[in-house]
Amino acid sequence: MEEVSSYEKALDVLSSFITLRSPADKGSKCSRFDFVFDYIKILDLEEPISKMKIIHVAGTKGKGSTCTFVESILRNCGFRTGLFTSPHLIDVRERFRVDGVDICEEKFSAHFWWCYDILKENTNEDLPMPFLFCFFTLLALKIFTAEQVDVVILEVGIGGRLDSTNLVQAPIVCGICSLGYDHVEILGHTLGQIAGEKAGIFKHGVPAFTVSQPDEAMSVLQEKASQLGVHLEVVPPLDANLLNGLKLGLEGEHQYQNAGLAVALCYTWLHRTGHLEITNLEQTSSLPESFIKGLTTANLQGRAQIVSDQHIDIECPGDLVFYLDGAHTSESMEICARWFSIAIKEDSQPRDNFRASHELVQMPPDERSRKNSIQILLFNCMSVRDPQLLLLRLIKTCASHGVRFKKALFVPNMTAFFKFGSHALPPTDSQVELSWQFTLQKEWESLMQGNKGGDAKSTDGVCEEVKDDLKMSTKSCENSMVFSSLPLAIKWLRDSAKQNQSIRFQVLVTGSLHLMGDILKFIKK
Repeated sequence: MEEVSSYEKALDVLSSFITLRSPADKGSKCSRFDFVFDYIKILDLEEPISKMKIIHVAGTKGKGSTCTFVESILRNCGFRTGLFTSPHLIDVRERFRVDGVDICEEKFSAHFWWCYDILKENTNEDLPMPFLFCFFTLLALKIFTAEQVDVVILEVGIGGRLDSTNLVQAPIVCGICSLGYDHVEILGHTLGQIAGEKAGIFKHGVPAFTVSQPDEAMSVLQEKASQLGVHLEVVPPLDANLLNGLKLGLEGEHQYQNAGLAVALCYTWLHRTGHLEITNLEQTSSLPESFIKGLTTANLQGRAQIVSDQHIDIECPGDLVFYLDGAHTSESMEICARWFSIAIKEDSQPRDNFRASHELVQMPPDERSRKNSIQILLFNCMSVRDPQLLLLRLIKTCASHGVRFKKALFVPNMTAFFKFGSHALPPTDSQVELSWQFTLQKEWESLMQGNKGGDAKSTDGVCEEVKDDLKMSTKSCENSMVFSSLPLAIKWLRDSAKQNQSIRFQVLVTGSLHLMGDILKFIKK
């Protein structure tokens, strides 16, 4: 029997950190923010953290992209970077990046066991073990301390005020990305309440930057900043002309807003840490070459990512293309829909992040232009989301660009959300509970019937024929299908592409970052 590695054992232990308790359960001892300072003392991280030169970023949409831009810029300026972000899509080590690379298994294991063993020995009923994200935060700071990074970029998990990353008392600069409605059961049901939680990362006298916000949110940010003596500056989107003809490394027009914020954060970090030689150029008229390189080479999986399916590419090059975006709020869904609508109309060969560019199978332009394209939606979202809100925004935005989906496919998550490592295996078909997917399907059919001028309420009859046989792998309605697993949905897409070689299948995958991880794992095999 093969021996389980130290890394696999660490992943098994991580799984035990996760409970079904809602993050909104503020009464739970395990969720008490104040405990994080006890954990820091136990791990002897107080002094190392006080010496870190930290950039702290919160927001509803774009904080992962902004942090990715910041890391890439400062790495290209010659600094050793540490980036802590979430969630991971494929491997938990994605959350801990040093110099743009995931921490290796050996180092992850060493730092994990160091933190875990000390905490296990020093916690008790009154001071319980940290919950998962808190442990990740502590582990990240331990890793960055050991790796002696020059700059630490911390992405807030949820909110800001009570997020475990807010253990940072003296960051160099703070950023607030675009705000919207998400995690309302924790952060509040108004933009003002949400903004108040996000502004919780502001520290006395530490400069902060934000982007254009709704009036309700902006007034709260300004009020909180004023109370703490924080100079809060609103940053415009980056001028594309500053990139000297190049494109941002992250796709989508909305990324210019995130890039503008990232540039402001980097300039301020450089200025406040005494690196004036890099910031002597006028920010509004030009960018240093290191900034341009950082912005144009930044990479983030699962956000506006285009991947050709390699499984059928040899037979049918470019005939099955996945457009991946982990949008899961109504605002980000509109941005995603706009990006997809524009991207599918571009004639250039899709980007492929799994091969070098010179390895791409090129289809002659005239052959590509002769092919008709159809658009398919592959969707799942968490049950705390409002599917009608998400799907309606998606349908309307795509329709405004002349894009209509031929079929929508609904699938459950492939791996257990609460497991890591070798135990995170896809459930068998008999174990899958599909009631949520049927709910999504019903919402979709209702919206489709409404768009066609029918009764938006009368969708039961459309799907009635497939509700009796629950052992079927697929449940097909007029405009949609439910699959009991992602592999079955991919098989259907691949078979369809092979059987219809005069058609290019353009598949938008969205609704959940966990779905992005599932599909990337599957099509990378």
